[in-house]
Amino acid sequence: MEWNWVTILGLLSYLIGILALFIIPANRKPGEATAWLLLIFLAPILGAILFLLLGSPKLSRWRREQQRAMNRRIKNLAEEAEQIPGLAPLVDPPLPARYEPFVDLIARLSGMPVMTGNTVELLADYVGAVDRIVQDIDAAQRYVHLEYFMFADDKIGAPVIDALVRARQRGVVCRVLIDHLGNFGYHGPLLKRLGAAGIPVHQMLPARPFDNQWNRIDLRNHRKIIVVDGSVGYTGSQNLVEDTYHKRANIRKGIHYIELVVRVSGPVVRELNAAFVTDWHSETEELLDINTAPELRVPARVSGSVPCQVLPSGPGFEHNNNLMLFVALFYAARRRITIANPYVVPEQSLLLALTAAAQRGVEVTLIVSEIGDQFLVYHAQGSYYEELLKAGVRIYRYRPPVILHSKSISIDDDIAVIGSSNMDIRSFQLNLEITLVCYDPGVVADLREIEAEYLRCSRPLYLEAWQARPLFTKLFDNLARLTSALQ
Repeated sequence: MEWNWVTILGLLSYLIGILALFIIPANRKPGEATAWLLLIFLAPILGAILFLLLGSPKLSRWRREQQRAMNRRIKNLAEEAEQIPGLAPLVDPPLPARYEPFVDLIARLSGMPVMTGNTVELLADYVGAVDRIVQDIDAAQRYVHLEYFMFADDKIGAPVIDALVRARQRGVVCRVLIDHLGNFGYHGPLLKRLGAAGIPVHQMLPARPFDNQWNRIDLRNHRKIIVVDGSVGYTGSQNLVEDTYHKRANIRKGIHYIELVVRVSGPVVRELNAAFVTDWHSETEELLDINTAPELRVPARVSGSVPCQVLPSGPGFEHNNNLMLFVALFYAARRRITIANPYVVPEQSLLLALTAAAQRGVEVTLIVSEIGDQFLVYHAQGSYYEELLKAGVRIYRYRPPVILHSKSISIDDDIAVIGSSNMDIRSFQLNLEITLVCYDPGVVADLREIEAEYLRCSRPLYLEAWQARPLFTKLFDNLARLTSALQ
């Protein structure tokens, strides 16, 4: 046989195809496996390279082992809390039987119990939320823990940086985590200012292959967490960056984002802190003692009565925690489901849960954006609208130049879900996310007011109009839908 580049490439392509048949289908959903195999058979070399870079949705074995170890610590913490006078009545309080499946599911997935005695405040104003954060940091006496996907030294992030510096100067311990790629282009000034103040900052999931720090490049820590003294906490969708995200196209077109932040005080803040402690340990190997730390053992000042529960999720867990919760909630809904989310590319089980709810008479409302900031996700999302509309799901699209970036769910009149998670494969399988669940009619009533404002600023989408969109748009939608399976 005469060996030349054509022969070598042909043989290599053949071997890649054979190996792919053994490797790719293992522990992978059929749709994902089919998409990867199709790519590799059509373009073997390129497909193999992409699979090596993007094919594994799991964190490293070391990180998964650390997550399991921290889950055991969190579970022990919950069990010990039941023995602490003053705190015990707030852990796993008696709740209506309707909530038990969700409470038990979250506890089994994450080790975090439901805790009552909390107050919950929803903050829908972009600047107002930051002002509230700054006030709480300025009141900190012992420590501030801050973890964000994006944190920039701009007119939004700078006041928070200033507050952290002031806190450090008066002896408050401050710890900061930022995502490595989420802060690409922002981290220089931030690291310089906080470093000069003696505040440790660590970049999460770094992509540094030459420093033995390599993770799949699109495995990101998307969480937004602030904990002040173990008694006040924040989470939600908003990053600490200007509402244009400094994108030139957004600035040119006047596009900006709207967000939703939740401020909580009470025992459930311990669960937000446990999530931070877990991520801190993963990046620094410093184990903050969550079993004996005063902020986690001594009863917090109880001023509210809202039962809350925190669900962390991500590739460090064995299951798709947030997906499981959302599906369970949608199947249990009796009257109404309202979802506000920028990126809705539903996994099959989620799609079935939503369409089944609509078919059995539940009022299902989906609030998204009319314009998108991610081409593939935007078009993949559009490919599902026809099926949702045919099932009876109401779709509203927030009018430009706003991009709705909030991430919330209300179920009937008594369950509210707020956090960092989108409703796409990326958030279900690749990103580390954080979700707060509130079992309380009052919180849902507050969320309904925000949803009503979203609806007032949105246009309804009708099936006939959507079916009449241009042929090329339909083509882009369908092609983008295929790429969403390449995980």
